[in-house]
Amino acid sequence: MGMGKVALPFVGMVMAEFAQVGLMIVGKEAMSKGMSNLVFIFYSNAFASLILLPSALLFHRSQPQRPQLSFHILCGFFLLGLIGFLVQAFGYAGILYSSPTLATAILNLIPAFTFILAITFRMEKLDWRSSNSQAKIIGTIISISGAFVVTLYKGLPLLMTPLHSNSSHKLLVQMSNWVIGGLLLAADAMMASAWLILQAWMLKKYPAELIVVFFYCFFVAIQSAVVSLVVERDISSWSLQPNTRLIAVLYSAVFGSAFQVGISAWCLHKTGPLFVAMFKPVGIVISVFIGVIFLGDTFYLGSLIGAILIVVGFYCVMWGKAKEQRMGEETRISGLESSKEKVPLLQNSNEEI
Repeated sequence: MGMGKVALPFVGMVMAEFAQVGLMIVGKEAMSKGMSNLVFIFYSNAFASLILLPSALLFHRSQPQRPQLSFHILCGFFLLGLIGFLVQAFGYAGILYSSPTLATAILNLIPAFTFILAITFRMEKLDWRSSNSQAKIIGTIISISGAFVVTLYKGLPLLMTPLHSNSSHKLLVQMSNWVIGGLLLAADAMMASAWLILQAWMLKKYPAELIVVFFYCFFVAIQSAVVSLVVERDISSWSLQPNTRLIAVLYSAVFGSAFQVGISAWCLHKTGPLFVAMFKPVGIVISVFIGVIFLGDTFYLGSLIGAILIVVGFYCVMWGKAKEQRMGEETRISGLESSKEKVPLLQNSNEEI
């Protein structure tokens, strides 16, 4: 792959990571101003549905072999939306209790959790003698160890603003919230892994990306609206005032759904899943920079050690996946070559007869 073909996807993935970190930051800002995470999920997915509907209809209007929407497919979309709603609910709650830096670090557990789920549901075979299986096992163990470190151990502050308070009571409360946030984010990463597996299955059944994303946002909006109406009895929690709430909702709808999904899908089409996945750890660097400089967050030694472990484990898992894909491709090519060699032999035997 030439440098010209990589340059635009490289820029696109960096922009997508900025968009994701920005979504976490504006979401936490809106919730810290009193907005419920359930109401925030409803508004952002409702607006995203309105943006995606015309885009999906225009883009897939002339698709020749798009399957019909059946009840079975709609049930799959509903389940995809339900898992996605839980992912967003746990994710935003975790960010509210901790920080976007911890969230971006924990998100790198998704490949490891996906591997665990694939083994559990017999979607992937475990070969202890294979180097790619060994890499994925080791990477999974390292990543989960890093998640424990980043959640349960803070250590010395490495980067902090001068006005940051360090009273013992405040630090104790922060540590308690940090652990709760880390556990919520770990559950979020586990459910996100299940969501990715279901999304891949749905895209095989219904290969129209924007329509799948539209129905996902549509069902998340409906489900979050129902839960919010039951849980949030206070009318003021539905208000988009002050303007921070409205800006956060619009940002989430435009950049968190339409822009980020569109850019990631384009980069996926141009370069493949491995290239896209490689950029996930970049979010940690972006969130640390923005969090410390603009939001007054403190970056601790435990976060640094845990993030390094998670990233090392992440790349171990991705290396194992890349080697597995390469071996599968080589097997497929060798199979094609052997079948081509057999054709002339058959032709010659027919000619002799």
